[in-house]
Amino acid sequence: MSSYRQILYHIVFRTKSNKKTISNEQSHELYNYIWGIIKMKNCKLHCINGTEDHIHLLTDLHPSVALADFIREIKTNSTLWLKSGSILPYFEGWSDGYDALTYAYNEKDVVVRYIRNQREHHKKIDFQAELRELLKEHGVVVDERYFP
Repeated sequence: MSSYRQILYHIVFRTKSNKKTISNEQSHELYNYIWGIIKMKNCKLHCINGTEDHIHLLTDLHPSVALADFIREIKTNSTLWLKSGSILPYFEGWSDGYDALTYAYNEKDVVVRYIRNQREHHKKIDFQAELRELLKEHGVVVDERYFP
C-alpha cells in the first residue's frame, strides 16, 4: 500500500529584533539560497518573498522532514551564509520562533498571490498586524508577550 500526503505550510519568520536588515535589492540572493536548502531536503518551494524584516515561504515538506528541523536548518544555514559574506551587511540573524500555518492544496494559488504581493501589502499594514490577522484567521490564540 502507498502512502499519500499533501500538506502546504505557510511559514513566516522575522529578523532578529525585527530589524529591517533585508534589503529589497539583495533579497533575491537570500531567497535563492533558502530555495537551495529546501531543494536539498527533497521539499518543494512554491513561493518565497518578504520585506526588510520578515519572510514568507509556501512549501510542501517531504514526509521524512520534521517541520521544526526544517525551519531550524533554513534559519541556521542562511544566517551562517549571510554572516560569511557581504550580501546583507546589517543582518544579525533570525528571531527565535516561527509561524507555520497549513493550507489545503486548492488554496495554493491564493497563498502564492498573497506572498508575492508582500511589498505592496505592507504599504497598508505592518508586520505585527499582518501576523495577528493570519493567526486569528487560523484560530491561533495570540500571546501578546511576543508582540512588542
